[in-house]
Amino acid sequence: MLVFILFMVIPLLYTVYLSFFKWNMVSPEKEFVGLENYISIFQNKENYRIILNSLLYIVLLTIFCCVVPYILSFVLEQIISKFKNIYKSLIFIPSVISLVVASILFTWILNPVSGPLSIILGKVGLSIPFWSKMEGWVIVVISLITSWKVFGYNFIVLYASIAGISRELIEAAKLDNLSNTKIFLKIILPMSSATGVYIFIITIVQGVQYVFTPIKVITQGGPDNASSNLIYSSYQQAFEMYNTGSSSALSVITMIIFAVLLILEFKFVEKGVYYEN
Repeated sequence: MLVFILFMVIPLLYTVYLSFFKWNMVSPEKEFVGLENYISIFQNKENYRIILNSLLYIVLLTIFCCVVPYILSFVLEQIISKFKNIYKSLIFIPSVISLVVASILFTWILNPVSGPLSIILGKVGLSIPFWSKMEGWVIVVISLITSWKVFGYNFIVLYASIAGISRELIEAAKLDNLSNTKIFLKIILPMSSATGVYIFIITIVQGVQYVFTPIKVITQGGPDNASSNLIYSSYQQAFEMYNTGSSSALSVITMIIFAVLLILEFKFVEKGVYYEN
């Protein structure tokens, strides 16, 4: 509790406190401005774009880091019979690689001019778009880079959950001629739903935090804030523009958005979760 209070509760309360002040982290005095920081955030149209970007990141990361590993873990556990350990190792290895390294690696691979993928596609008359300068494309690619890092851990956790489901139950379903799709939807998904909800939550919370690194390394929020999200924007306000009050207000708004998402998750998703005991 002492560690939690020292590193979580106190910084959180201090962030809320700073959101009502104008301060540049250098001046010994803080100017109280009330709700001005919050009002200025909602008056700036760019912040609405950043909020939408953040929600888009959440949607893409949920697909790449929750839905896809769920399906792949089922396929590897129930359908593929050979070389399982090799596949599991290959899928998990990227999760121990730094996101900075991953960002640099993918920037080189996906370079539209001199990248290896561009050279290979060029031989068949295809080309890679300048994704780092294109709205939409930049969010998708950054989400894929982040997913490459997060995917392995989520996959292993889901795989362990699916492997723990009774084999007799699966075999009985196969004897009744249930297709793999129905086995996944009617048996695997409900019986591993407790783990699935855990992965869903950490994908939303941690995934958007992980996105910060490739944004910082590759785009710095560009082009024209097309790849920025709430966490990176908060960082920019504090450590590039020294607007500590605006940064704190953005952090509080981000926390509220996460809280709303978690409340919705507990209300509409958690009630359908299966717990064995």
